[in-house]
Amino acid sequence: MKTQENFVLLADAYKYSHHKLYYPGTTKIYSYLESRGGQFDETTFFGLQYFLKYYLEGQVITKEKIDEAEGFLTQVFGRTDVFDRSKFDYILEKHNGRLPIRIRAVPEGTVVPVNNVLMTIENTDPECFWLSNFLETLLMQVWYPCTVATVSREVRKIVEEYFEETASEAAKAGIDFVLNDFGFRGVSSVESAGLGGAAHLISFRGSDTLMGSMMAKRYYDAQKVYGLSIPATEHSVCTLLGEEGELEVFKHILKTFPTGVVACVSDSFDIFRACSEYWGTELKDLVLSRDGVLVIRPDSGDPVFTLLRVFDILMTKFGYTINEKGYKVLPPQVRVIQGDGVNVQAIRSIYGALKVNGISAENLVLGMGGALLQKVDRDTQKFAFKCSYAEVNGNPVDVQKSPVELDTHGKLVQSFKKSKAGQLKLIRTDAGYQTVRKETPTGYEDQMITVFENGEIINTNSFEEIRERAIVTKAVQIES
Repeated sequence: MKTQENFVLLADAYKYSHHKLYYPGTTKIYSYLESRGGQFDETTFFGLQYFLKYYLEGQVITKEKIDEAEGFLTQVFGRTDVFDRSKFDYILEKHNGRLPIRIRAVPEGTVVPVNNVLMTIENTDPECFWLSNFLETLLMQVWYPCTVATVSREVRKIVEEYFEETASEAAKAGIDFVLNDFGFRGVSSVESAGLGGAAHLISFRGSDTLMGSMMAKRYYDAQKVYGLSIPATEHSVCTLLGEEGELEVFKHILKTFPTGVVACVSDSFDIFRACSEYWGTELKDLVLSRDGVLVIRPDSGDPVFTLLRVFDILMTKFGYTINEKGYKVLPPQVRVIQGDGVNVQAIRSIYGALKVNGISAENLVLGMGGALLQKVDRDTQKFAFKCSYAEVNGNPVDVQKSPVELDTHGKLVQSFKKSKAGQLKLIRTDAGYQTVRKETPTGYEDQMITVFENGEIINTNSFEEIRERAIVTKAVQIES
């Protein structure tokens, strides 16, 4: 599937003046992408292959697109001396509309500590020096799937930590389905749903965002559908007969799906009554006789206090066992899902509270919507795309910004925005990843590989390979 967007218009408006503003004699611009810090100490790299396939592969410049851009940009700037169509005409005539650039990047799914290079881009035709940073606007958007993949993986660390401490060994097999993506309706576009949804599926498999699985299949050759879901109610189902009819609706739900997993939102009127009088009394025998699991969903109130009370009621009504770690576990026919107010901090607080109260993590699964796919931005991991090397009049030039700034105390300090200089490579030693200059002798191979050159995609990643690279290990978990 090829984009219908006009590639010539896929940049910030001010970039159309840069070919004139670069110093005369410039023939190469080399730039890099990094995560300069942020909420988490490491970043999961993911999503570049989609942008390459959808926007950059093959012939992306045509005469018709240049014509359209010329008319449009003349109106944008209100003048004719900014947009120079000859720059794009040259690519069309000399390179048949294919982009003369080289992109190198770490394999997708690689988890790299912040402040390290993740990707580099450079022009392969001296006449197209301006093209490297023209592509910043589009390629910077890889921050989004990288950040969602990072958030999801950080949650995986927390889940594995508490399952290791409080859950039975058998329950660990279900960790893939502990965090469920509920974010489709909350994102800004279908494209965001696909990118963010696929990013989540690197670490978990529970998802209601169908576009995530579609993205993984279309652009990463996924060999199966990774996002799996279950039958579940919403409030329109459970409130259809009013408050007095809620019990009847619950009974209908159990009869409709007499086997397998089914989830039911139960806070439409009174979550505690629903757990105590309906699920735990009137429907108790029906629940326990099912060959399957009823997942009860609170959807309002403080997550920690609400869940503790819900578990207290359910364990009183349904009973519990003590697993080999010494923590309480509901009967296998009953579990709880928390899908409201869930974010990374809340997840750690929830599981911490369960542990303190002797409740195993295996009793609970999670749904995460806005905090997973929408409450992130480029500064969550402080992504930056900067030029670090150029060639001007035949001379190599290190390019670097190193601003000083005033801190909150009015003191002049070195900014964290200081960029890297030179051509870069990412090496991996026994001490971990490290960014060094390309010419530095280290004895270690560059972890970045060429993924795009002159319009052609090279070294693609399968979704299975990506998931394998991003696996959370105990060693990583302890360090975190």
